[in-house]
Amino acid sequence: TVLFFCLQINCCLGGNVLVFPVDGSHWVNMKVLIEGLHARGHNLTVIRPTSSWYITEKSHLYTTILVSDDVNTGDFFTRYLDILMDIQKGEVSPLQFLTIQLEFFYMISRAHQHTCDMVARIIEDKELIKRLLDEKYDLVLTDPAMAGGVVLAHYLKLPLVMNVRWITSGEGHFAVAPSPLSYIPVPGSGYSDRMTFIQRVKNMLFYSIILVQDRFVVGPHYKALCDKYFDEGCDIVTLIQSADIWLMRLDFVFDFPRPTMPNVIYMGGFQCKPSKPLPEDLEAFVQSAGEHGVIVMSLGTLVNGLPMYVAEEIAAVFAKLPQKVIWRHLGDSPSTLGNNTRLVTWMPQNDLLGHPQTKAFVAHGGTNGVQEAIYHGIPVLGIPLFFDQFDNLLRLQERGGALILELSKLSGHTFHETLQQVLHNPAYRSNMQRLSRLHRDQPTKPLDRALFWVEFVMRHKGAAHLRSESFRMPWYSYHSVDVLLVLLSMVLLLVLAAVAAVRYVCCGMCWKGKVKRE
Repeated sequence: TVLFFCLQINCCLGGNVLVFPVDGSHWVNMKVLIEGLHARGHNLTVIRPTSSWYITEKSHLYTTILVSDDVNTGDFFTRYLDILMDIQKGEVSPLQFLTIQLEFFYMISRAHQHTCDMVARIIEDKELIKRLLDEKYDLVLTDPAMAGGVVLAHYLKLPLVMNVRWITSGEGHFAVAPSPLSYIPVPGSGYSDRMTFIQRVKNMLFYSIILVQDRFVVGPHYKALCDKYFDEGCDIVTLIQSADIWLMRLDFVFDFPRPTMPNVIYMGGFQCKPSKPLPEDLEAFVQSAGEHGVIVMSLGTLVNGLPMYVAEEIAAVFAKLPQKVIWRHLGDSPSTLGNNTRLVTWMPQNDLLGHPQTKAFVAHGGTNGVQEAIYHGIPVLGIPLFFDQFDNLLRLQERGGALILELSKLSGHTFHETLQQVLHNPAYRSNMQRLSRLHRDQPTKPLDRALFWVEFVMRHKGAAHLRSESFRMPWYSYHSVDVLLVLLSMVLLLVLAAVAAVRYVCCGMCWKGKVKRE
């Protein structure tokens, strides 16, 4: 009887959460939050596109709403990587570079267009909308990198919690918090928070490119969606800025210090956890490395692998090392592969990085991998491919925990030399272990902090008291341009009045002197 009543109480306290996720590595993060909320007794409904890579249709964690979608990037990222390498080596003409950049913008535009089309199909489906309204959700949890969930939350008039680092216009902080470009580097710039004058000029230009992309590539799709379904004028950036809570996938052990806002909750490394035992065959392989240890290599999910000629050189370097290597690699095996290297299509990355035998991590610099490396204190050899990866690795390199090897400089010789430094210079491991201690030294775990704030929004039907209303101000008011103009006008009037008074006095004296002489 007691157990029965306990279950009833749990059901009563459990919230009802509508989840609008983004696929790929973003889903890996979202699933961690879903698992945490499910463990606390909340009911979750996930909107799943039919073209999803990772989001399973059936799960004990959530109920699925299936929405038709036809997004297909094909092998674009693999081709884009090949051309990027040619660009960095100076083997691509300006016309070819312009062509691939236009194709890249087109692909980004098309992805957001598909997201808007999916939201439009949801809104147009009267039965589905009725179901969503009848469920009486407490909030919408979404990743605003693709902002369909933001629009849907506004349509359903529900509180909005965002699992965020990226939004439609770039890095999330630039939309929600003061972001002086004098010491806050724009993603893609490759700069730190200590910039020279020339770097600050370039940083401003990078920011201008992001604004242009948002205005002409991404923004029009959401503007059309808002104009169609909402009476009031709105734009996607304003809707994003009006979110109740921003669960930011960063912490300042990793990121450069910057201004922030009270509704930005930092949960960097929330997906990290103590390592679990490896599968028996993998554990046997790791233990066979002996005192030399293991190197883990993974370049993420967007590309199948490096071009074959590069993979051949890397495999040849690995073959000469005394360490064992576990390499996540898709496609054909390099012919130079050594007996000490094991290729896998999937690996328990967190468990491998937490294994005492792991000596180094060769990675592309995705946020998840970088934060797992910090959590476990493993030095990194970074090979950035695109997006934010160079900036992520730069932050580790600035703190002495990583070395970056750019694609344009990647060869068998440079890879071997850089890897030897990461393996045998104790400073890299020491610095990463220091970052690990700093990251872990928190009053609450990042995941617990994130779950608390999700439940806070459930309990209080939002968190408007933490949200600045500055986003409702026009730009000239936000930057006090109108106030400055008024003050400058007053000063100018006082100066003119003073000049006029002086001239009047001087002219009067001159007139009196002239009369006296006459």
